[in-house]
Amino acid sequence: MIKLSALSALLLLGACATATPYQAATDSSRGYTNQQIETNRWQVGFSGNSLTERETVETYLLYRAAELTRQQGFDHFRVVRRETDEDSRLVATGFSQSPFYSGFYCNYRFYSPAGLHHPAFYRSRLAGYHDPFGYGFGASDYREITRYEASAEIMMGHGDKPADNAEYFDAADVLANLGPRILRPETEA
Repeated sequence: MIKLSALSALLLLGACATATPYQAATDSSRGYTNQQIETNRWQVGFSGNSLTERETVETYLLYRAAELTRQQGFDHFRVVRRETDEDSRLVATGFSQSPFYSGFYCNYRFYSPAGLHHPAFYRSRLAGYHDPFGYGFGASDYREITRYEASAEIMMGHGDKPADNAEYFDAADVLANLGPRILRPETEA
């Protein structure tokens, strides 16, 4: 039972150790989403984990828009609205000491002949605890975790895209140019 729990934890940890690949989002993973609004209008999104760079999230969004455009039988798409949200937070990365341990009990100064009223006793007692309120318990190190989520509303069209308008994209060109940058999930052998 212990081995199974340890293996499950290791697999879960390994799954989180890489950036989000280009994949459909599910309840348990991040990735792309799309929802049809009208015949030629769609809402497209891509959500990455904390290891997925903003540029990657935005690239995958654009690639999904082009892929969806071709799947629906259209040739080009226009980005009507596009935004990228950033979600940042601080998380604890480690504890300076366990909340159940204090250097107080192991400090050799505690056993000094000066007794409990010796200044070294108080220094060792206070140094043994760490907490977020300044009393001794809690994390000593923090790191910022940032996740990006990009979304766009697109309108699809037939034929050549309108020239000299940066809002329009040729779906075939986007697929050809961004395709080499797309990392898909590893398949099990």
